[in-house]
Amino acid sequence: MTTNVSDVEAAALAAVDETAIGQTLVDLLAVPSVTGTDAESELQHILARHLERTGLDVDLWSMDLGELRAHQDFPGGEAPRTEAWGLVGTTQHGGDGPTLVLQGHADVVPPGDPAQWEGDPFRPRVTGDVVHGRGACDMKAGVVAIIAALAAIRESGANLRGQVAAHFVVSEEDGGLGAFGTLKRGYTGDACIITEPTSGALMVANAGALTFRIEVPGRATHGSTRYVGMSAIDAYLPIHHALARLEARRNTGADPLMSEYPIPYPLSVGTVQSGDWASSVPDLLVAEGRLGVQLGEDPARARAELEECVAEACAGDPWLRAHPAMVTWPGGQFASGRLPAGHPLAALVGDAHADVTGGPRAAERGAPYGSDLRLYSGAGIPTLQYGSGDVRLAHGPREQVPVSEIITVTRALVLATLRSVGTR
Repeated sequence: MTTNVSDVEAAALAAVDETAIGQTLVDLLAVPSVTGTDAESELQHILARHLERTGLDVDLWSMDLGELRAHQDFPGGEAPRTEAWGLVGTTQHGGDGPTLVLQGHADVVPPGDPAQWEGDPFRPRVTGDVVHGRGACDMKAGVVAIIAALAAIRESGANLRGQVAAHFVVSEEDGGLGAFGTLKRGYTGDACIITEPTSGALMVANAGALTFRIEVPGRATHGSTRYVGMSAIDAYLPIHHALARLEARRNTGADPLMSEYPIPYPLSVGTVQSGDWASSVPDLLVAEGRLGVQLGEDPARARAELEECVAEACAGDPWLRAHPAMVTWPGGQFASGRLPAGHPLAALVGDAHADVTGGPRAAERGAPYGSDLRLYSGAGIPTLQYGSGDVRLAHGPREQVPVSEIITVTRALVLATLRSVGTR
């Protein structure tokens, strides 16, 4: 049900090709565009052709990785890569209207254990209205919605007063190199909508996430005489317990936008590696994880808190006092980000969603994960996230998205775009 729309908006909504939305998603999911792989680059070239077919002026370029990595504000990265492609498609600027950015990332995370999936994670399955596969909701559904919305606006013949720019980026999953490089190329806008999976809600803020590494020393010896050595695994345990206490302290009095989450700013150890022989006492343990960054918190302050936590744990343990653990910060470094309170973009997208669904305005929330939102908002571009799919299914073997949700988001994007840039 669609209400409160003008004749121009109605024509653009009528031009939405619902059949093409499902087929395009299936086609994109078949490209295994894991962060840093050749397929990630392949998908950027495929997406460039989609944008060309919608009549946009397309800029597809090979990023200078050395220059970007050397920049003082480089957001970090985890996946090895030898290339990265930027992709921006823009409409002709029709007059004095503003520029709206529609942004999505082309990369996906690895599928994990194939046995946990029902079938090949990169051979999409369709069951009724639902499409299954790696990247379905995170976030190829969002990329498809952008393409479909731009195609519908072009097909309708709407005469835009401002400009629309589609930014399709790589490397979002491991730090944001693609968005960082796109912004450094000079692309900007007056507002930005990122179509990450939000289940139709408006994510107006993102917590941050900082990747950390803790190296804990031990003393190697034969397993039969372990009492003359020191297991790095045993040495790590006081630190692990201290990290749990740190997480509890950092999650008191969270921002109201984050109140629905049991743990708004999780601290999670994701990998622990130690030892190279079963009958040897391990002399090193390396733990890596992510530290949640509070809304509005300086990442440097968050890093300092974790470093102080580890130092205090070491000071309280006889072995670690003499052999302290070392903390470093490799990989992705996601600061938090936020749409300015009261900015009209939230009302504009919320009303578009309500007009398409015939229901209430979409709720405003914060998200506990890092994303490209903080790079765009940090560049002075008011940004929010709005898209289809449940983020709780992302990065897992049950990743899926209903096509009907993509259609709803596409139609809302059509209205939000036309109302943002204006028509003549």
